[in-house]
Amino acid sequence: MNQFSLQRRTLLRSLFSSSALLMPGVLSELCAASEGGEPLSPHRPHTEGRAKRIIFIYATGGVSHIDTFDPKSMAKGRDGTGEDKLMGNIFGSARNKRCGTEVSDIFPHVRGVMDEICLIRSMKASHFDHSEATLGMHTGSPTFARPSMGSWVSYGLGTFNQNLPSFVVVAPFLPYAGTQVYGSDFLPACHQGTRVIPGDNPIANLRPPGSTRDLQKLELDLVDRMNQRHFAARSHDTALAARIKSFETAFQMQQAAPEAFDVKSEPEHIRKLYGLDRTLKGAGSEFGWQCLVARRLAERGVRFIELIDTGSRPNWDSHGEMKDHAALAYNVDQPIAALITDLKQRGMLDETIILWATEFGRTPAREGTNGRGHHRDCFSIWLAGGGFKPGHVHGATDELGKYPIEKPVEVHDLHATVLNELGMDHEKLTFRHAGRDFRLTDVHGRVMQELLV
Repeated sequence: MNQFSLQRRTLLRSLFSSSALLMPGVLSELCAASEGGEPLSPHRPHTEGRAKRIIFIYATGGVSHIDTFDPKSMAKGRDGTGEDKLMGNIFGSARNKRCGTEVSDIFPHVRGVMDEICLIRSMKASHFDHSEATLGMHTGSPTFARPSMGSWVSYGLGTFNQNLPSFVVVAPFLPYAGTQVYGSDFLPACHQGTRVIPGDNPIANLRPPGSTRDLQKLELDLVDRMNQRHFAARSHDTALAARIKSFETAFQMQQAAPEAFDVKSEPEHIRKLYGLDRTLKGAGSEFGWQCLVARRLAERGVRFIELIDTGSRPNWDSHGEMKDHAALAYNVDQPIAALITDLKQRGMLDETIILWATEFGRTPAREGTNGRGHHRDCFSIWLAGGGFKPGHVHGATDELGKYPIEKPVEVHDLHATVLNELGMDHEKLTFRHAGRDFRLTDVHGRVMQELLV
């Protein structure tokens, strides 16, 4: 690679990181020209995958498995007041009437669709601290900067809609580890996630101030003529050619993005399904909007969509009071169940993976007044659609929720299995960097066929 190409790649990454200078569609075109192709066009997968896209729901802070998807009994004096401070599920629980999976009472809507969900109760975290475990869940590496799962999927499969980013992150606040959770690192910069902030202005600077569409088109036509005249004497300059092309892409995205985020155009019964008629406050209060936008982006060809319910504070990190879990669950429970229901009724669930995860679980013993500490040895995550067994429970933990006693699952196994259902062989999805071939699963991971239909 010549010096110009190296400088150009550095420039592109810095532009993307700033997120204020160029829109994602612009940067996609710049990357395409920089790398001599169309990196975001749909690519043929290694095999015929069951799923076409993934919606990754990330609960920041470490959700207690004991009080949610792996409820443990309060019997034998396990109310947190004993000398051992052991504490079972403080919220109560019940079983889904169709598949029998037991879920805490703070997730009644998700419990109602557990017959569509493949639950893993024996997940093992990659680290016991927030930032490292968050990076591990997103990138496969808790200690070194690596491309996120969304970036790998974008790199491996491209996207169906060139007017929208291939990887979108809908997050009101940044989680632990910040932008690294959706960074592309050494992958081409166009595969980095584009953050969308819930609200009336999801993408900043999308529309030019004080300019109508007709006037803007006249302005762009004039700029294009001037650029083409300039380019005629510099036809060898691929950077200039890409920049000229980027104006057209940006113009198209100004139409595609606002329409995609316009949930007001949805029928009233759909808005109510996602709970948009509820008045909510606090962390996760806009999660209904996030879930409905996820469905709309999935319909419009976006390959990887991540929904982050809260930021690095406040969140599910309930060291002092486990009752905080109830309010957080209330905000997200109905929208998550609605997303599953809505995708199924539209015939999209079979080709969409929904992954719900957190960075680790919480301790069986009480901490502080009525909280729990970090617990990396076991916790719960779940998947729906995309070829995963509905109504299935994989693995088990002991009666305290302290250790897995059946079928432990590593993060690399999860990533390998998700890639498999998207049609990608995790051992073949590689990128040459610093003298070696890197992959999402590093040198680990196995496809868990026991989770698949």
